[in-house]
Amino acid sequence: MAKILVIDDDTAINELIKINLELASYTVLSAYDGNKGYALAKQELPDLIVLDVMMPEVDGYTVAKRIRENELTKDIPIIMLTALNMLQNKVQGFNIGVDDYLVKPFEIEELLVRVKALLKRANTIPKSVAVKEVLTKGDITLIPETYSIEINGKSVKVTPIEFDIVNLLMQNYGNMVSSAKILNDVWGYEADDAVETIRVHMRHIRTKIDKIANGKKYIETIYGGGYRLIPDGAPEKIK
Repeated sequence: MAKILVIDDDTAINELIKINLELASYTVLSAYDGNKGYALAKQELPDLIVLDVMMPEVDGYTVAKRIRENELTKDIPIIMLTALNMLQNKVQGFNIGVDDYLVKPFEIEELLVRVKALLKRANTIPKSVAVKEVLTKGDITLIPETYSIEINGKSVKVTPIEFDIVNLLMQNYGNMVSSAKILNDVWGYEADDAVETIRVHMRHIRTKIDKIANGKKYIETIYGGGYRLIPDGAPEKIK
């Protein structure tokens, strides 16, 4: 069974998560500060890390950054727990390479669903990297080997999750891709409160694409539905 590392300085929350993960038949390691958590991550190489943000001395963002920069631990999925629900805090975590985000207080059942989905995703070759050939539609080219998006000769790097989202839109170019489908295909679960996670990722993807798009817009929001890729871009401002 999968081994999970929980890093949270709140002993009550740490123990609650540990008990419920063990009841779900996972092997659980606990750390109560960032330094110990990072040391355990390197030593034990868990299958997944549940990481709190607000910790003394070394916060969760710093721990996540160290994990992503270490060759041994860089691919371990991370679920970040935080009492902060502001957009910039989520963007900061996703910038580092955090895979998922849960805002306290949260339901244990929701955590278990996300743990299961991330473990499943980690053990599955993403569609975006399973096919090594580049994918081109209109102005856009996706390069799986480097997790890059290229538009008219200019390129920008994205995270693996961002790459998978754009790849999904590319595979369905011209058609709307619902938020539910994105959640299911990229994260592996469906949850209403995770729609905000998609919005954060879409905003971040658009910010990166805007740097190389020469004023064109390539992702359109279909309100109440989902998102649509415009391969040739739209000169007018779309939302």
